[in-house]
Amino acid sequence: MARITLDALRHSYMPDPQGDEDFALKRVDLDWDDGGAYALLGPSGCGKTTLLNIISGLLAPTEGRILFDGEDVTHAPPDRRNIAQVFQFPVIYDTMTVYENLAFPLRNRGVAAGEIDARVREIAEMLELTDSLRNRARGLTADGKQKISLGRGLVRDDVNVIMFDEPLTVIDPHLKWVLRSKLKELHQRISRTMIYVTHDQTEALTFADQVVVMEQGQVVQVGTPVELFEKPAHTFVGHFIGSPGMNVLPAALASGAAYFMGWPVETAALAPEASGRIEIGVRPEFVSLAGAGEEGIPAHVHKVSDAGRYRIVETKAGESTINMLLGEEHDVPEGEVRLAFEPARTRIYADGWLAEGA
Repeated sequence: MARITLDALRHSYMPDPQGDEDFALKRVDLDWDDGGAYALLGPSGCGKTTLLNIISGLLAPTEGRILFDGEDVTHAPPDRRNIAQVFQFPVIYDTMTVYENLAFPLRNRGVAAGEIDARVREIAEMLELTDSLRNRARGLTADGKQKISLGRGLVRDDVNVIMFDEPLTVIDPHLKWVLRSKLKELHQRISRTMIYVTHDQTEALTFADQVVVMEQGQVVQVGTPVELFEKPAHTFVGHFIGSPGMNVLPAALASGAAYFMGWPVETAALAPEASGRIEIGVRPEFVSLAGAGEEGIPAHVHKVSDAGRYRIVETKAGESTINMLLGEEHDVPEGEVRLAFEPARTRIYADGWLAEGA
């Protein structure tokens, strides 16, 4: 296992990049501790796979360094980095049995037969493949084949990092939760450094201890799932994480306070000295109907969607949409309403970035 340091990384697919806009991967400085569970999260085209390929050695960065436990491996080939990688689509040998597939990486490295047998059976038990060890891989379902791919990455105990590139893409939805839970359990049992690449927030937030959120080649926030939910550093994080995402509303600043449509809005911190595009962000979970005696922000109910344990109430305030979540115990309002925002959960953003005063 290894501590991974990404030092001032940038990458462009152009031969002679000039400005920041020419870089598919903008400057990245990250430290990943030995044995941690991490996720790279973002939409397609945000730079996740580029960064993964740089770490694995399939791509040399235009600028910067990659360090494994302080050793510079920026220009080292993939086989010298000692990485196991699990791809979107299962990479297995159909003509081999499940046992032979799991044993292959160890046999390739000349590991003793007794140790191979012990490791294969240990991993097979973890992945619930014991009963299939003698079966040919070609007859397995997609999730069974992907379990073999996971097992081939886990069976070696000498890897620096195990990287997963959207490994549940081909898995049926009802089985995804099972495999996500299994991966989390495996990480807790073997404590190896794992990096999980996905565009699915549920996969990232349920697997990782730290999530790196990327957008347009840029890292916009690194944090725990709770930090990303409760205090998005950028409005993109607020939009991307949560269902529905954070309400982002145009605002103005005056005398240390924030205003929406002329109505004062109490926020988690005093309004800073900020310029540019000013917005306030508040998640639907922290929007409620104003109580008796409260003024609240005037809005009207536009649409209600039933999400099981709660209803998503979409309201309109001027040109802005404000979503609110109501539990089953609350009556669904109709027509004109007054909304209140939880002050401790309402934040100010300037040009998309969190901007808070004292």
